[in-house]
Amino acid sequence: MSGRLNFTNITALAPMVRVGTLPMRLLALDYGADVVYCEELIDIKMARCKRVVNEVLDTVDFIAPDDRVMFRTCEKEKDRVIFQMGTADPDRALTVAKLVEQDVAAIDVNMGCPKEYSTKGGMGAALLSDPDKIESILRKLVGGVNKPVTCKIRILPSLEDTIRLVKRIEKTGVAAVGVHGRFKEERPRHPVHCDYILAVANAVSVPIIANGGSLDLVKTFADIEEFRKASGASSVMLARAAMWNPSVFCPKGLLPLETVMEEYLKYAIRYENHAFNTKYCLCQMLREKVETPQGKLVQAAQTNAELSAAYGLQEYFQKVQEEHQVKRDALQSHCHQDRPMMDGDVLTMAVKFERREYPPQITPKMFLLEWSRKEKLEQPSYETVQRTQDRGFQSTVTIAEKKYRSSLWEKSKRFAEQAAAVVCLRVLGIPEGRLGEEDSGLVCKRKRETKGINGDEEGSKKRHLVDGQEETESTKTESVTNGDHHTPKSEQTKS
Repeated sequence: MSGRLNFTNITALAPMVRVGTLPMRLLALDYGADVVYCEELIDIKMARCKRVVNEVLDTVDFIAPDDRVMFRTCEKEKDRVIFQMGTADPDRALTVAKLVEQDVAAIDVNMGCPKEYSTKGGMGAALLSDPDKIESILRKLVGGVNKPVTCKIRILPSLEDTIRLVKRIEKTGVAAVGVHGRFKEERPRHPVHCDYILAVANAVSVPIIANGGSLDLVKTFADIEEFRKASGASSVMLARAAMWNPSVFCPKGLLPLETVMEEYLKYAIRYENHAFNTKYCLCQMLREKVETPQGKLVQAAQTNAELSAAYGLQEYFQKVQEEHQVKRDALQSHCHQDRPMMDGDVLTMAVKFERREYPPQITPKMFLLEWSRKEKLEQPSYETVQRTQDRGFQSTVTIAEKKYRSSLWEKSKRFAEQAAAVVCLRVLGIPEGRLGEEDSGLVCKRKRETKGINGDEEGSKKRHLVDGQEETESTKTESVTNGDHHTPKSEQTKS
């Protein structure tokens, strides 16, 4: 599909919280979906994100201040992925839309989810009672971005009110309207109201995308067309039917679930999908088989490596891990290590701490501590953080009210602190104790002979960020707690 996205006669993977991440979207496209929606992403969280090109994964990542990947996409889906946001503010909606518009095919606003995750703050289905705000948000987006703008609603208790609302939405210039054929208070167990969708489709000229047929109508690919005809819609989007088995989009028929789950898991490994998200999706596919031996292995798994073992994909997992590491090493070797740069108020350099470059008893932190004592400065203070996606560590050292940090991430907290010390020493032009370096006299012979990697560093102040909470310590060298983020239980699957 090329050019501006056309919403006539298409099948789409509907937006689903915890399901519509990159692995599921790519799998749906592989099986025949024309368009895929990402999970609903809240405007306030997205507005704080930084767009980062991930050269290891060949993706574009939108990274939150706490280093969580809020949205990840890639070239394969660029012309077919629709970014859905939760918003109740026109200006904030436009800010987010402009942030992502170069990487997606269209922008969608969630106006139909009845769950608290969406309705708090006036978002989701809460917007259905505020047509003026709906109009202001959509007009702001249509006039502010160069990509098609759509929205997804639920039907109102009155058919006349539903038609009136969609006609008002149509006048904003949107490219399509998704209509979930259930009332706000209804849930997936309730039958879908195809008659409402049909009446809406006959009343407007904008393409209508029917949603909500997974329970009663859509079990196979052939059923998709039957749902489209019954609802009179231009197109169809599937949520739970696709979540249970995304090969429902395949014209040749459903594939064995075991095959589908393995293909999904390969994408999750390839794109370093968060393990808890991967696990959730696999459990949704397993459904009643979740209590089988394999299902119990999936439920017990805590990492993508353990999930891989549950499906016999250990070799594939290891191969991908090695490929990613080769890319990381190559990228780091091309960094300019001799060029300090400012990152906010921190001086940074691309420095990797290589233990083999220093004598067994000598470390850069020892040299920095001795230098601070010699200059009668307050001892160095280290602040270390850990990112969730690969559990890498990065440390910032503060000395003489100035901050220094390596832009590269290390495998351990100790190495991250050493790298920060190296940056500080190199920027200040102070010896760091490397092999072959002339003796500076900063670290005395006794310390050279008796101190190891944690040597005379016990005086250095260390601050650790543990899930965003700061701790201060004098002598401990324990690792930073892993900052894995769990999705709240309130963030349930939406259709």
